[in-house]
Amino acid sequence: MKKFTALLLSMVMVASLAACGNTASTAESTETSAVETETSVETEAEAEVVPADIQVGFIFLHDENSTYDLNFINAAKEACAKFGIEPIMKTNIPEGQECYEAAAELADAGCDIVFADSFGHEDYMIEAAKEYPDVQFAHATGTKAHTEGLPNYHNAFASIYDGRYLAGIAAGMKLQEMINDGTITPEQAKIGYIGAYTYAEVMSGYTSFFLGVRSIVPTATMEVTFTGSWYDETAEKEGAQKLIDNGCVLISQHADSMGAPTACETAGVPNVSYNGSTASVAPNTFIVSSRINWVPYMTLLIESVLNGTEIPADYTGTIADGSVELTALGGAAAEGTQEAIDAAKAEIVAGNLHVFDTTTFTVGGETLTSFLADVDSDANYEHETEVIENGYVAESKFRSAPYFDLEIDGITLLDRVY
Repeated sequence: MKKFTALLLSMVMVASLAACGNTASTAESTETSAVETETSVETEAEAEVVPADIQVGFIFLHDENSTYDLNFINAAKEACAKFGIEPIMKTNIPEGQECYEAAAELADAGCDIVFADSFGHEDYMIEAAKEYPDVQFAHATGTKAHTEGLPNYHNAFASIYDGRYLAGIAAGMKLQEMINDGTITPEQAKIGYIGAYTYAEVMSGYTSFFLGVRSIVPTATMEVTFTGSWYDETAEKEGAQKLIDNGCVLISQHADSMGAPTACETAGVPNVSYNGSTASVAPNTFIVSSRINWVPYMTLLIESVLNGTEIPADYTGTIADGSVELTALGGAAAEGTQEAIDAAKAEIVAGNLHVFDTTTFTVGGETLTSFLADVDSDANYEHETEVIENGYVAESKFRSAPYFDLEIDGITLLDRVY
């Protein structure tokens, strides 16, 4: 499966034919369906991408209608295009035995890499990895690769809490604008959040968002409701409306449909989305969105297989390496928002700002000095790890998938769904 020698020879041949040529590429994103690229007239042959001699398969929980899955689908296309590979994609694969069957089908079809994108896919990907030891299996958001010890099974995630914190700053700037113009009082700065499940990934996300808001508006509070589904447009829309009816003046989400942004647009309530711009359905209320950019990791996977190099068992992308991004600001963003985001981002990259700084929040009225997390995925909780270091919760250090699941003061959970 390692076709590095053949690839190198092909690259040398292309270089000799088109040493001065330009390479045209087409990138897809959640905001842009097509990009026209103007190229200058060249007198020499244009360089082309030589197709790599490997196959890459992808398993997605939903399809392009889900902002979460669309983010992965676009990344898969972009990463594979760099190597002239046509990705093989399976969409709408549930978090059950269907995932194993899809993974096995991709392996039997000759895929050298199989990637799955949802938390509940993990056990079935591990099952397939054990059956197909010559295929590299990679899984987003999982927790078990660093304890399974399989050389061909890998987890990956990113420090998206950094991106959510920056999105929270954008939300805080909007709240401050509303306070300044008299739309609300500081005591009315209540925001709402729609989550899928009461999992650490969701809790880490809404907490980091809230802390970003509070860095601008210290009086802010937040209510959270859960839908019990990663993608349910009706439930997400109803959840947003419930929060708006409760007096929430700004809404964010960890859910994958346009339900919440649509409700916000109808009600005239500012919104912060996830995994891509929702300006198409909320042109007057969209502020910003954070997302994980999966292109760097997918590129690493392909290069590692081509070169025969090791793939990390547990990979964490960062805001510094381009794995965590924010969209362009929407029309509802307050003046000065981009400058505030840029300043905080620079501090995060420099290591001077830590999202879960324990001086910025309390739990039960107390400042935390210790937080033991089950980062070894041990069902018996026999290997808890102290994750507070130097005054902050070191999310992502001990495992790529989130483990921050504390309920901090200022956030009210209206319900819980596990």
